[in-house]
Amino acid sequence: MPGTVLLLAAAPLGRGRLVDAAGVLPVLAAVAPAVLSGTDTANVVELADPLEPQAVLTRLRAAAAAPGPLTVYLTGQLHLDRRQRQPHLALARTTPATVRYTALPWAWIREELRLRSPADTALVVDLHADAETWRQLAERPLDSGRATAVYGRVAPPARGRGPAEPAYMKAVATLLRSGHRPPLAELHEHALARATEPGAGRDLVLAGPGGFAHRPTPVPVVPRPYTPDAPVTTPSGRGDPHTAISDAVRAGRHAEADALAAGQEEAAVRAFGPASGEALHWAEVRADLAMFAGDAARSCRAWLAVAGVRLAAGQAPDTPVVEAAVDRAHHQWGIIEDPARARELGPALAELRLRVPGRRRGALENVQRQLRQLQAPLAPLGEGTGSTR
Repeated sequence: MPGTVLLLAAAPLGRGRLVDAAGVLPVLAAVAPAVLSGTDTANVVELADPLEPQAVLTRLRAAAAAPGPLTVYLTGQLHLDRRQRQPHLALARTTPATVRYTALPWAWIREELRLRSPADTALVVDLHADAETWRQLAERPLDSGRATAVYGRVAPPARGRGPAEPAYMKAVATLLRSGHRPPLAELHEHALARATEPGAGRDLVLAGPGGFAHRPTPVPVVPRPYTPDAPVTTPSGRGDPHTAISDAVRAGRHAEADALAAGQEEAAVRAFGPASGEALHWAEVRADLAMFAGDAARSCRAWLAVAGVRLAAGQAPDTPVVEAAVDRAHHQWGIIEDPARARELGPALAELRLRVPGRRRGALENVQRQLRQLQAPLAPLGEGTGSTR
């Protein structure tokens, strides 16, 4: 089965650029696709200094949905948004004041990869952080989800003038140009040894599931702390259920996949409560499973429920996970083919959009306009049209 490779290099244009991210792409692009992927054949998608977060999300979502192994090579810089102080990957138009609207939330990357099997999903990253983000990462390691192997580093702000070099990713590319891709853990260690620019000894090194972070000294690995939104496995008496669910989806056994996830959700609700991070994770998994099964209405309903639980639990409307739930509900609602089911779910979505407008302008107006179109055929002749008949 062919693999998929996403090469993403992003950094702001102008003085806000901390790293020459796109400079590494020619070196990576010179590596054979099969070597980049570690498979016999591979499809490669390249994004250089993209402008729009939604465009990046679309490419990432397509790559995550592709069958076979996925490797994402990501070079760029991290900033915090001013409201939620969540890490974002800066894009070409990003400035400190516009992070929330012009950068890609790191949570989106985690969310898009969370349903994939840990055995065939990997992030290789060379990231640079501004001073504010660097201080936060020292206390709260970057969370990439439990299902993704992450290798790379996060570098502190450069002390010299001008953008820093993505030395780690260039070392990875140089090693791969030999035509051989060793196991990622081995490739990672060799790349670290070659990335010897000034200040490299201060880097946060990412190696392992979820991007567990540590400094390259004798200090032991520090696992990321539990957060309410981190996907975790509930007590089930068997192995990692994500792998079994992914296998069932790939084989087209959608009912089986949903039944497995439903069992996990029920166990999480009994053990931790319906608003717990564990229960919400499995509710989100089931929403995605409905999407994979082609049941847009069921997926929309599930995402609406997730957003409602999160808001009722006190999470702010502009929290990335709340916004993501409403955005996904909105997307699924827009592709429901049965007008009656769309009319049924539309008012609930419109009500949520009042509270959670999201980052795309006009989202509420879009729901209201489509809902009017759906309801128009049901109105009596002449009603609301100004007719005198």
